[in-house]
Amino acid sequence: MSDLRKKWFTGPLLNLIKKVLPPISETEREAMEAGEVWWDAELLSGKPNWDELLSMGPPKLTEEEQAFLDGPTEELCQMVDDWQISFEDRDIPDEVWEFLKKERFFGIIIPREYGGLGFSPTAHAEIVTKISTRSTTVGVTVMVPNSLGPGELLMAHGTEEQKDYFLPRLADGRELPCFGLTGVEAGSDAASMTDRGVVCYGEYNGEKTLGMRVNWHKRYITLAPVATILGLAFKLYDPDHLLGDEEELGITVALVPTDTEGVTIGQRHLPAMQAFQNGPNWGKDVFIPMEWIIGGQENVGRGWHMLMSALAAGRGISLPSLSTGGAKMSARLTGAYARVREQFGIPIGKFEGVQHRLAEIASIAYVLDSAHKTTTRALDEGLKPAVVSAIMKAHATYGLRNAINDAMDIHAGKAIMDGPLNYIGNVYRAVPVAITVEGANILTRSLMIFGQGAIRCHPYLLDEMLAAENEDTEAGTEELDELLPKHAWFQVKTLARGFFHGWTVGLFASSPRGVGAAAKYYRQLNRYSAILTLATEISLMSLGGELKRKELISARLGDVLSQLYLLSSTLKRFKDDGSPEADRPLLEFSMRAGLHKIEVSLMEVYQNFPRRFLGHLMHFLTMPWGHSVHTASDRQARACAELLMEPSETRDRLTRGVFLGNPGDGVDIMEQAFNKVCATQEARDKMKKAGLRQLNADCIDKALEKKVISEEEASALQEAAEAVNLAIQVDHFDHLSPCGDKAKHEE
Repeated sequence: MSDLRKKWFTGPLLNLIKKVLPPISETEREAMEAGEVWWDAELLSGKPNWDELLSMGPPKLTEEEQAFLDGPTEELCQMVDDWQISFEDRDIPDEVWEFLKKERFFGIIIPREYGGLGFSPTAHAEIVTKISTRSTTVGVTVMVPNSLGPGELLMAHGTEEQKDYFLPRLADGRELPCFGLTGVEAGSDAASMTDRGVVCYGEYNGEKTLGMRVNWHKRYITLAPVATILGLAFKLYDPDHLLGDEEELGITVALVPTDTEGVTIGQRHLPAMQAFQNGPNWGKDVFIPMEWIIGGQENVGRGWHMLMSALAAGRGISLPSLSTGGAKMSARLTGAYARVREQFGIPIGKFEGVQHRLAEIASIAYVLDSAHKTTTRALDEGLKPAVVSAIMKAHATYGLRNAINDAMDIHAGKAIMDGPLNYIGNVYRAVPVAITVEGANILTRSLMIFGQGAIRCHPYLLDEMLAAENEDTEAGTEELDELLPKHAWFQVKTLARGFFHGWTVGLFASSPRGVGAAAKYYRQLNRYSAILTLATEISLMSLGGELKRKELISARLGDVLSQLYLLSSTLKRFKDDGSPEADRPLLEFSMRAGLHKIEVSLMEVYQNFPRRFLGHLMHFLTMPWGHSVHTASDRQARACAELLMEPSETRDRLTRGVFLGNPGDGVDIMEQAFNKVCATQEARDKMKKAGLRQLNADCIDKALEKKVISEEEASALQEAAEAVNLAIQVDHFDHLSPCGDKAKHEE
């Protein structure tokens, strides 16, 4: 019976799969094999095991890590003047560079035995988050050596000799690293890389040495203008067969001192007016000995695998940390501004249009911080969730853009007039950089999240694809024959779950114990996990390799997976925090907004599915009633906005890690005004009852004269009025050279 099945069913099906599914290139295979699956696989199982996520608990810092955050990190933020760095000097001051080196900010992830700090991913993320709320330039400068770069690659793949020599020098700043991957033509497509090396003999240290003659042109390389050591990716060829029979050896990664003969460091770029060092470099007939390859000669051709494994973890920390910091800063300072800035005698945060924007900012900060914590907690456990890291990179930077745009709108003229008092404008300019680097978001969203996630997280698909690629047809048939019954049963369960939860709108989906009123949201995520799994099965089976070219379908399905991850993290964070009732408006607004996005994405998949009948069928099976989740009500939006405009544990918890400024700078001035306005609210209420609505000297004097308020209250109100007047001011400059002269505050 088994032989007949293989002959008449499995064998022909194997041939069909070979025709339908696209071949997996070596580059794609290495990208998919890099890192691990984790909660993303549960979400694409149709029935996620919530215990796996919730049992992890919240991330925690050691005493040493917390001390570093409270000590050197806080001190660094106090040293930094972002206006001076970005618009006057266009560089980080020497004393800040020296402090970064002395306190080993460039060695956050390097183990202690090599002179680094040896901190956890959570500590790494918290440090970058806090610095980024003070200065994007300094944040990026700290971020890059600790993410994708020579340090991480050396720790994972370097020889003992390389580790012993380079890691201590990287940790204390004697060596400043950069990493050259992006080429002029290739961009994100490593397969199109034109930088190449040829295996040959050359002279090194006065001796004939086996190595490579390499030519390259890299651009957009962060820290390149100041780097002393260059991590370099290039394609290696062996036409003279000095290493073996193969001529094309693949992408290889080496460490090249920037003072090596033939290396040229170009002039710096100015990315979106950000002052972090960035620029191109070239190599002309540069001889690189084999010992400069990270990991030595045995790692020839393994560069892409090495890079993808490093990116699987690093991409989940660096830019998500910067984005989370920016969103939290936007929430705190925009809430403060909306409270102190008045129109018609009331705070602008009381206007409904502003309230909805404030609620959006609060929700973005809450969701990003939640997902950031969940991701770093997984990294603390040693996991390298590649798909989750891609989700975090894309959606954290998208979230930052939305939060900053809303903050700009609420601040209005305060945010568009540049100067030291403007704490929003430079972050606004930096957002396109974050969206572009470490895998441009359009590519990440359209191809990577679902394209890799659907294959990596599926329990059988990748094995089936590999079976189809097996050159031994008999062995491939044997493998496929073993997989097919399991896959078929998985499809039956997927169809049943998706249909049942779709028609019952998740009312009977399960939820974990002990989650209280949040149970309804767990049920909805279980519902949409089942629906996404069913839509994935139908898409893969009907479109096959064509799905790779249907980028908008892939992007929308990826958006569903991404929202499921972000919302799962939000529920986890709410539980980790002890399910505080005061935080419930944030949870309600965030969950409703995310679930609505899921429904919109699924409806767009169904409406645009290339096989029209299947699109209608999926709609009928999974969403027969159309949209069933309403976005947050105006009342819920108002409650979220109020959380940003009142001092509370919730506000402090949401914005923990934001640097609150130095005395007299823009952030500190806004904080002081907010605190004084909130402290005098009772006296303001007395004035308003007496018909005195404005916070100014005339109204305060009249209130005192009528004995509406006491002298003590009048004095506090006067201080508040002066603080508000200073907080809403903007800078102005000499008309000849605005960025060269010191700013003057508007009188």
